[in-house]
Amino acid sequence: MSIPKIPLGHWVEAFEDWLTDHLGSVFNFIRSIIGSMVEGIETGLLAAPAIVLILLIAALAYRIGKWRMALFAFIGLMLIDNLGLWEPSMQALSLVLTAAILSVAAGVPIGILCARKNGVQNTVTPVLDFMQTMPAFVYLLPAVSFFSLGVVPGVIASIIFAIPPTIRLTNLGIRQVPAELVEAADAFGSTPNQKLFKLQLPLAMPTIMAGINQTIMLSLSMVVISSMIGAQGVGALVYRAVTQAKTGVGFEAGIAIVIMAILLDRLTQNAFKKK
Repeated sequence: MSIPKIPLGHWVEAFEDWLTDHLGSVFNFIRSIIGSMVEGIETGLLAAPAIVLILLIAALAYRIGKWRMALFAFIGLMLIDNLGLWEPSMQALSLVLTAAILSVAAGVPIGILCARKNGVQNTVTPVLDFMQTMPAFVYLLPAVSFFSLGVVPGVIASIIFAIPPTIRLTNLGIRQVPAELVEAADAFGSTPNQKLFKLQLPLAMPTIMAGINQTIMLSLSMVVISSMIGAQGVGALVYRAVTQAKTGVGFEAGIAIVIMAILLDRLTQNAFKKK
């Protein structure tokens, strides 16, 4: 006698329908907020001529990582512009920055709460395991159901996929602060907030920043996947090239993503080392 199949998929779809019916206005509000963020960042990135933004980024790279990084930033971004990929690259970057900002804004407080309370950590850790091991494509399905097609579900899926490193490493960094220093702060009468902002967070910052760096990289890795549900940008060019078997177009768009990934990684890593 075979065991009846558990209708797990049916339960998930029923829960999805319930959320859509009862929280539709909430999802519309979230969609408007995130959509406005993406549009605002994209407008800012495209407001000035490409050469102006390239020079500004190169100057920032020089200040953070000296001339080698500045040279790479200038040559790499000029190549993107020369290939005619500046606008789609900025569209993709606006998605990445929006997802990274929201991930950090939510992830750092959750990580702090996990570090303060073991019960919260024990509850959050299995959720993070689920978020990191579930294939990223699966997140696109409910995101499209709740937020329709376009850039917003791409941002939502990117947040779910990219937020775990920030939470984990914020929690880890605070827990790694030497107990002797925490006890000394308590002995001097520090309040919990003073202890957090003046002792624990400054000492944990290198670890926290490593988590933020990983969040940015994971957000960038979702650019192509997000294009499958209507997100515009260089990722859409890669996806279109794959479906049409255009190797050259796909390679050019892929190079643009690689340049942005290396630049973001080096800028964040070196900026954090300066702290």
